[in-house]
Amino acid sequence: RRALCFELLHLMSPQIVKCPTCRREIDWANSPFRPFCSERCKLIDLGAWLSEKHAIPGETADLEPDPDNLDERPTRS
Repeated sequence: RRALCFELLHLMSPQIVKCPTCRREIDWANSPFRPFCSERCKLIDLGAWLSEKHAIPGETADLEPDPDNLDERPTRS
């Protein structure tokens, strides 16, 4: 049964995927930088996240502590 599951997973998994940065086709199983085709593409993507060109939608977090609640700490039940 386990061998059957492994075989089905192998058949359902894409063998060739496109790099999310440059769209070059790569062999998923043999790419050491997956899902990217190269370290260069991986670093380009990282730079886009760090410079906030990529972002997950949502409300901006308040990074400043509330001075009125500095002494209050959450308690666990």
